[in-house]
Amino acid sequence: MPELLQRAIALVMGIAATPLLAILGLAVRLDSRGPILFRATRVGDGGRAFTCLKLRTMTWRPAAVGSGISVRDDPRATRVGRLLRASRADELPQLWNVVRGEMLLVGPRPEDPRFVDLEDPLHARVFRTKPGITGLAQLAYADEAERLDRDDPERHYREVILPEKLALDAAYLARRSATLDLWILLQTIRTALGRGPSRETIEARLGTSLGDR
Repeated sequence: MPELLQRAIALVMGIAATPLLAILGLAVRLDSRGPILFRATRVGDGGRAFTCLKLRTMTWRPAAVGSGISVRDDPRATRVGRLLRASRADELPQLWNVVRGEMLLVGPRPEDPRFVDLEDPLHARVFRTKPGITGLAQLAYADEAERLDRDDPERHYREVILPEKLALDAAYLARRSATLDLWILLQTIRTALGRGPSRETIEARLGTSLGDR
């Protein structure tokens, strides 16, 4: 899907979602102290860092440096934050990242710099591409928080989950098309409603096997 079209769609969606964002922002503020928006540094187009916007879903401690990985029933998540994560509504502010040309509606997810190694060919292939709000890896790993090893989630993410997601993102980039992007957007809505695609459905659409994921 052409980038200019995606930016135009994001602008319309962002304007339409403004009342909802105002309500969600108020809920975030009333639920726990701290800023409404979480500004995360992520690796984007060309391997450059940018500020990715999200509604804050965790308790806020200005000086704290916690894990970059969230597991199931993460104690840092707020009551409102858990609802936002379940519906993916916390990612609505990223529409403005798309409008600003930092992201696309569909593409590989932007990653925390601590997990990126641009010397690795697979990392370079994926992380030098403009990231997206949603993509095949997000659909296939919608239950990522439940899969992570609770004893050492960062190691498990770095050594197991991330390589699998990057392989899927690379396969998407090799087959990217407007039709595939539209399908991913539709499946993202279904996933938010609890009716996301199975692994077999994603494999059939992509035309490749996801292996033993």
